[in-house]
Amino acid sequence: MGVFDPLLELLRGLGTTFKMALDKPVTYQYPEEKRPVRPRFRGRHVLKRYENGLEKCIGCSLCAAACPADAIFVEASENTDEKRFSPGERYASTYEINMLRCIYCGFCEDACPTEAIVLGDNYELSFYDRRSAIYTKEMLLEPVPSVEMTTPRKVEPGVFTRSVPEMKDPQD
Repeated sequence: MGVFDPLLELLRGLGTTFKMALDKPVTYQYPEEKRPVRPRFRGRHVLKRYENGLEKCIGCSLCAAACPADAIFVEASENTDEKRFSPGERYASTYEINMLRCIYCGFCEDACPTEAIVLGDNYELSFYDRRSAIYTKEMLLEPVPSVEMTTPRKVEPGVFTRSVPEMKDPQD
């Protein structure tokens, strides 16, 4: 080890510091400018709908069974043709996720047979108390495109015979 080795290491470290000081900083003017997220980012949960406005969730509770943190509670009820929420026999009358317990693992998304629950790209989660950290079905359900597509709705008898539609191969 030479006498000048510590001095050379010090100059090399300062060179890195000066080089980084001259680079343009990466700053987003939050909340006006949101940071882009990666395609596989796991953010706030969203309950999806079909194109016709019916809810994709059929109340099977597979997401709750797959959740390692026990953060999801699902209660199912029976669909009727007078009050139709989703295709098939059942729908989720109660769907709650405790966001304080959720570890954003994506197991609920993988377990869902209808691809109803999706981890979206919203990363803005803040709570003032524990009760506001429990997201209900109304908070999670994506909005309908038009007013006539709201649920529940009255449908013709025998129109919906399958609770799980024909599935396609995953795109991502």
